[in-house]
Amino acid sequence: MRWLKFLPIAGAISIALGLGACATAPNASDAGAIADYRETNDPLEPTNRVFYAINNGLDTVLLRPLAVAYRYAVPQVIRTHAHDVLANLDSPVLLANDMMQGKPRRAGDTLMRFLVNSTVGVAGIFDVATDLGWPAHDTDFGVTLALWGLPSGPFLFLPVLGPTNPRDATGFGVDIALDPLTYVGKGTVVTALDYTRFGLSAIDQRAAVLDELDRIKEGALDPYATFRSLARQHRESEIQDTRDDDRATVPAWFARPAPATSTRTAPR
Repeated sequence: MRWLKFLPIAGAISIALGLGACATAPNASDAGAIADYRETNDPLEPTNRVFYAINNGLDTVLLRPLAVAYRYAVPQVIRTHAHDVLANLDSPVLLANDMMQGKPRRAGDTLMRFLVNSTVGVAGIFDVATDLGWPAHDTDFGVTLALWGLPSGPFLFLPVLGPTNPRDATGFGVDIALDPLTYVGKGTVVTALDYTRFGLSAIDQRAAVLDELDRIKEGALDPYATFRSLARQHRESEIQDTRDDDRATVPAWFARPAPATSTRTAPR
């Protein structure tokens, strides 16, 4: 996925173009309109809507049909194993972010998942680690930046990346830099594997939300505004879940200590 390194540059170009097409702020005397404008935090809305239309067109003619065909032609069990392999390949990036977020238990889970699934799980084909008590989780450098206190910035809808913001777009680029597969090997075979990984990841993720996106596009009066709201809520939920996750994971096969019993006597 080496070509993905250039996506943050595309994002920066998109922002620069958007500066010439900003949504006009409402009159300062209209307090309600000002509050709505600040809540949406979408000063580049005209440009964002153009990119949404482009992405939606690409999804309609390419990505959605591929996802439908993938779900129809490939049995669920194989799709599950393919997803597990892709998740296992992401483990080094997750581990780096877990550590930078100051989450040692999550980092330990990620490390054990990678070791167990890469060996006993046959290169990640089988998710053995979950059954052994090391649950999966997801994170990225955008979440890391949020936990460090960096604000998200305005809403962006970028080509390929979709709904995001400057903080998360930057985090996307850093995650690519953190991925060992960005640097390991070169040549035709490695390039082919990179493209296969990227293509399968895109189809896997699109197939996972096939029904939900169809319902939104069919039922929403303004799909762009709906996606903007849902993307922001989902992202805030991910960040808060990570912030609150101070797990003390104990493997399922490890003996649990007996619960403490009170030695106090009942009052007479």
